[in-house]
Amino acid sequence: MDKRSKIALYIIGTVIVLMMIAEVTKPKAINWRDSYSAVDKIPLGCYILFNELDTFSDDEILTSDRTIYEYLKRVDTTTPKTLVFINNRLSFDKEESNALLNFAEKGNTVFMSFNYIYSQAIDSLNIAIIRQYGNFYKKESEHKFSSPSLQKNNKKFKDVIENSRFSSIDTLKTTILGTVTAKGDDDVEETYPNFIKVDVGEKGGQFILHTNPFAFTNYHLLNDKEDYTATVLSYLPKQQIIWDNNYKSGRKVITSPLRYILQSTALKWAFYISMFSLILFVIFRGKRTQRIIPVINKLENSTVDFTRTIGELYYQHGDFTNIIKKKIEYFLEFVRRNYYLDTNQLNVHFIEKLSVKSTNTKEDTKVLIDYLVFLKSKTNHTEQELIELNKKIEHFTKHTR
Repeated sequence: MDKRSKIALYIIGTVIVLMMIAEVTKPKAINWRDSYSAVDKIPLGCYILFNELDTFSDDEILTSDRTIYEYLKRVDTTTPKTLVFINNRLSFDKEESNALLNFAEKGNTVFMSFNYIYSQAIDSLNIAIIRQYGNFYKKESEHKFSSPSLQKNNKKFKDVIENSRFSSIDTLKTTILGTVTAKGDDDVEETYPNFIKVDVGEKGGQFILHTNPFAFTNYHLLNDKEDYTATVLSYLPKQQIIWDNNYKSGRKVITSPLRYILQSTALKWAFYISMFSLILFVIFRGKRTQRIIPVINKLENSTVDFTRTIGELYYQHGDFTNIIKKKIEYFLEFVRRNYYLDTNQLNVHFIEKLSVKSTNTKEDTKVLIDYLVFLKSKTNHTEQELIELNKKIEHFTKHTR
């Protein structure tokens, strides 16, 4: 490897190292992605809530990382339990909806907090939800409890909020536990139910539905909304809680070992450094251990020796005219072969083309060609003319590209 290549490699390596240092040391931007995951400490994660859930349960908190249809087939439902779903959007297919209804009809509780839901189970409860997209959407709203004794825990949400509400309910089976109040399109305050309880079956089963999942995120729990959240969860029966960690916007999905590595900052940089080190090792190791290239001597050109012998023979006999003639022919052949020029007319146009193609100056080229024309016009030549011709040709070819 030559010196220039080494310098370039060092510069590239330095730039990569500086980029890695800048990437590692730069402050991380706040991640406002919807997550609701129990392991996420970002603003819209549920790390704080999950770690405080044991306050509302007498038993160990269970976690479901699969579809609710698969999970409920394996869990013991002989003792009452509470399923907790919190996410911006919830969607259940027919089998999952039936599993939720059967779970509630056995005397269990299903708690859901969402902005939007698609489920046949909710449809069977004669409930409809509207997610407003006018001025009501993401506007300041006050969330109140229906019970007069809980009014002190009402809270006003001014930011990080999406307001949804129940547009219709089955009044025979439904109890309104809370409402949301906000200004509508005409700047008139409107109040709608957003926290309800629906009785299911004959064994005390129930659906407790809430349309403000943002209230359970780390952001609001750290911004004076913890009393509101705790009051909502106080409606849950004091029984074992099953926390859903599958129907989450921030659910961890790992489909390959490489994705697992790249999702962790530490593993990602360890992978990058390993790849960079491996490339450097291959480059330098390959240069150091390559097979020695054998030196192959140039083939001897016997034609040169033969020509030299013939030239000496002519020179010894003093036949300078013949030698000059051969040198002129040889030089013109050299011009034709290398520069593809017509040598029949050695005029000014020829001199200009030859000077450009050979990178000689126009003056040097003219001196040589004029001397050739002069020698060709003579019938007899001297040794001094032969020497002068040789000097001019050597000077010309020495500066030729």
